[in-house]
Amino acid sequence: MKAKFSLTMAKTKEQKTKILENLKETVAKAKAMIFVDYKGLKVKDLFELRNRLKEKRGGLLVAKKTLMGLALKEKKIKLKLKEIGGQIALVFGFEDELSPAKAVYQFATTNENLKILGGFIESQKGEFLGSEEIITLGQISGREELLGKLIGSISAPASSFVNVLQTNIKGLIFALRAIKQ
Repeated sequence: MKAKFSLTMAKTKEQKTKILENLKETVAKAKAMIFVDYKGLKVKDLFELRNRLKEKRGGLLVAKKTLMGLALKEKKIKLKLKEIGGQIALVFGFEDELSPAKAVYQFATTNENLKILGGFIESQKGEFLGSEEIITLGQISGREELLGKLIGSISAPASSFVNVLQTNIKGLIFALRAIKQ
């Protein structure tokens, strides 16, 4: 009879080494890392979050706090994960810093069991950002939306100027018609 693998089963040293190597690799490539507490989150919701993050070229890893701490230590990030309560997962962003924050924030608004704890963003040079700062980053509009607003702002004076010129020409035409009659 085969032994069934259980999530509560202790991992061997070889398994932990593989997990640690995977974590180190992922941490080294990540532009953004966000810590979330997923205690009370259903498995299907966790998979939904993973799928959302994949769409945004990100990922989610669940590992023991000690292994996460070792992986972060190699990147010279000092964070005492043992002091943070709950079940911690690490959300990664590989292409840009804002997309994982946006995805996690949007997911957390519909799932109260997911709590944003904080994170690191490459542009902040290893400085830990609190949950409020990550939430603020998650509320920022997307790149395309911001570019659209910028284009609208740039083109607004030109279109207003064209409207003013057309109004003057229309006024002149109406005045000439009135004089003709």
